[in-house]
Amino acid sequence: MSDPAASKKIPAGICGILLGALGVHKFILGYTKEGVIMLLVTVLTLGFGAFIVGIIGLIEGIMYLIKSDEEFVATYVNGKKGWF
Repeated sequence: MSDPAASKKIPAGICGILLGALGVHKFILGYTKEGVIMLLVTVLTLGFGAFIVGIIGLIEGIMYLIKSDEEFVATYVNGKKGWF
């Protein structure tokens, strides 16, 4: 039986890839502080920082999707690894 926390893997991965600059994937995983940081970098730089933060989101989204459900839960749900 699959862990219910693994159900966040696909939405977090897709949002990381598509909306990484806004930090939506961080909010999905419950990382409010990290999500606010990403959002503020994008907004306070008037979008100029969005490129860098978006690249971070893209990388994180891909990392979420290539991990097995067990690795994802161990690392990002139980381990609370906020960045990469």
